[in-house]
Amino acid sequence: MLNLDISKPDELAKVAHALASEVRIHILHLLNTRNMNIMEIAESLHIPVSTAASHIRILEKAGLVLTELQPGIRGVMKVCSRSFHDVHINLNPGTFVQNGIHAYEIDMPVGQFVDCEVYPTCGMANSTQMIIPEDSPSSFFHPNRATAQLIWFRKGYVEYKFPLGTAYKPGVESVQFSLELCSEAPSYDNDWPSDITVWVNDMEIGTWTCPGDFGGRKGRLNPAWWSDHNTQFGVVKTWKIDKSKSSIDDVPISNVNVTDLKLAQSDFVTFKIGVKSNAVHKGGINLFGKEFGDFEHDIKMKVTYQES
Repeated sequence: MLNLDISKPDELAKVAHALASEVRIHILHLLNTRNMNIMEIAESLHIPVSTAASHIRILEKAGLVLTELQPGIRGVMKVCSRSFHDVHINLNPGTFVQNGIHAYEIDMPVGQFVDCEVYPTCGMANSTQMIIPEDSPSSFFHPNRATAQLIWFRKGYVEYKFPLGTAYKPGVESVQFSLELCSEAPSYDNDWPSDITVWVNDMEIGTWTCPGDFGGRKGRLNPAWWSDHNTQFGVVKTWKIDKSKSSIDDVPISNVNVTDLKLAQSDFVTFKIGVKSNAVHKGGINLFGKEFGDFEHDIKMKVTYQES
């Protein structure tokens, strides 16, 4: 789901503009069923290829469509896929209500971890430069880590603390964390599996095996200085804990429930993500901030609750 709110007017305006066209809505409808190249989209809608390409650029700029260059019969072709199934617009930033359930959201920059144990290959970059020497685990505690927009390591973990106000503790229905990530290989390798595990309040929630360290095209948000030979983008995954289970992208993964998190015992929630020393696939992690990769957000925590 793409969550928008009024506190980010530029992002909201881009999406609103992208959706203010019947042609672009038809394009999104076409991409419901399969990925298509621009020629196929133009033929399906009976419009010129140049017009289809123009609409795709607008959808891509809004983050609603991803494009990838692939080999074609004559050179390369641009293949399009849809980024999100749902778009939610909140005019009251930070909280919203749906079907009587309240929700609280907060974004955490990837460099704002409070604890870590990482092993090479590892490093950190922001929108202008590398901010620590590569493969220097001790440098992960450098103060400049707060500016990081991309961090990577082969094994270990990073841990974050998200504030949880007392107003949200009673009647908590679920806690979820969404972020863009991929594996960590030398340069990049689209076939490089990694078993990535998440813990919340020291409870192991579940492990997702990422298929690769993704590259081969420029990440939509990557700065110009970032080399095309490096990791470029990830995928957005969501770990969720509700009253009965834990899930990854709504697929059940464990029996840990929101009661097990003992939220009433603290004013914050800890979120830890890493690759365990006994993992089958020790393929590392890249964590993307809002200025790297394909998706313009940091690590997002969402808490749903009923007011007491």
